[in-house]
Amino acid sequence: MAPAVDPLIDRCRAAGQPALADALAALQGDPRERLAAQVAEIDLELVAELCERFVGSEESHQLGAVEPADAIALPETEVDRQRDEIARERGEQHLGEGKVALVLLAGGQGSRLGFEGPKGNFPFAPITGRTLFDFFAARIDALRMRYDTALPWFIMTSPVNDAITRETFATADYFGLDPDSVHFMVQGTMPAVDATAGQILLEAPDRVSVSPDGHGGLLGTLRRSGALDLMADSGIETLFTFQVDNPLVRIARPQFLGHHLFAGAEMSSIAVRKTVPEENVGVIAKIDGRAGVIEYSDLPAALANQREADGRLSYWAGSIAIHCIERGFVERLTDGRLGLPFHRALKKVPHVDASGQLVDPVEPNGIKFETFLFDALPLAHASVTLEAAREEEFSPIKNAEGVDSPQTARVHMNRLYARWFEAAGVPIPVGADGEPVDLEIDPRVALNADELRDALPDDFEVTGPTALGLSTMVEG
Repeated sequence: MAPAVDPLIDRCRAAGQPALADALAALQGDPRERLAAQVAEIDLELVAELCERFVGSEESHQLGAVEPADAIALPETEVDRQRDEIARERGEQHLGEGKVALVLLAGGQGSRLGFEGPKGNFPFAPITGRTLFDFFAARIDALRMRYDTALPWFIMTSPVNDAITRETFATADYFGLDPDSVHFMVQGTMPAVDATAGQILLEAPDRVSVSPDGHGGLLGTLRRSGALDLMADSGIETLFTFQVDNPLVRIARPQFLGHHLFAGAEMSSIAVRKTVPEENVGVIAKIDGRAGVIEYSDLPAALANQREADGRLSYWAGSIAIHCIERGFVERLTDGRLGLPFHRALKKVPHVDASGQLVDPVEPNGIKFETFLFDALPLAHASVTLEAAREEEFSPIKNAEGVDSPQTARVHMNRLYARWFEAAGVPIPVGADGEPVDLEIDPRVALNADELRDALPDDFEVTGPTALGLSTMVEG
């Protein structure tokens, strides 16, 4: 049933949105019903609060008392290795008991890569052209077989790419996974507002201009979609969350799960060690005694450059958006309005004016509101930060060229697989640039160097680019 328009118009005026009220009043028929249906879903009172805070003023960042993170560093001693081994066993037990769900944030498009469609459809593999979605599915399948567990997969899409993502999985027969084990949920949105007057912008006379509500919107999406209820009914206790653009992610890494569980943590993070202060990644630190993330642009230069006696950065724990989160923590934060702060982003927002004419701004004219998942960290009763080896777990694909591009991910994956092969006694040829030849290893064959060693025949050789799969090996 279409919402009653007159009460909506009154709500808009009461919330300080006279332009939106006028737009509703001016429409008739189907266009009016379409706009009314969209406006009825907007939390106008929240928009009013955000406009009062952000419109006409710069966002202020008050960090409070900042200290380096309490982090579990990479093992250096036998005691450290024994510590991690005990954590690994605890994490594997949790996996085997079916208490872990995987949550992939996949709402992004591949536009920065010059690629049309969901970023998960990007064919990153150098030999087979395998996509990110396909590769993650293979890893998940391998983990399910290894631990004999359901390991359900929840994928957060966006309104822009939801339909094509679902179609991709259906066409690919869910990449060999049971369709009932893969669950899609659509990220929420927030309206864009004019940067000077705080009026909600329309992208068409009958359509509000909206954008995704940030990766912090995952929490509300989990509740709104029914995913939390499904997890509770399935006995899921812990969510492992990861981003679609990092093919090196070690999905549901048992050591990480184990450290998280031993600490009684509600939300924990993986970090990689920054080597230069200028690297554009957020830093996990202690803020007023609690774990939190400071965006690289907000970390004072004195702290960014601070070093320890051994010369390493004091604020080294670079956040790579991989977390363990307890289901009960998400339930607590989403019981009512989401308890995360909103941030403002000043953007160029095309829109129609009061006469219905399209305005294509040349300068930023609108404010988009978003939340960040890492802002939940200070709300957790306990948290763990675990260092990961960058060369083994982090090589995002964000840009078409240069840093964090398909080429850098290709190099890093080739180096990783070369180390696996060489640990198994198989030398890897290098090209004229000194880098290993292109290598691919299907996760169902091996998830690490030990599994690869056990899988290879005694006389196995690599003479050129090699893609190692379950039943075939393609050499180019």
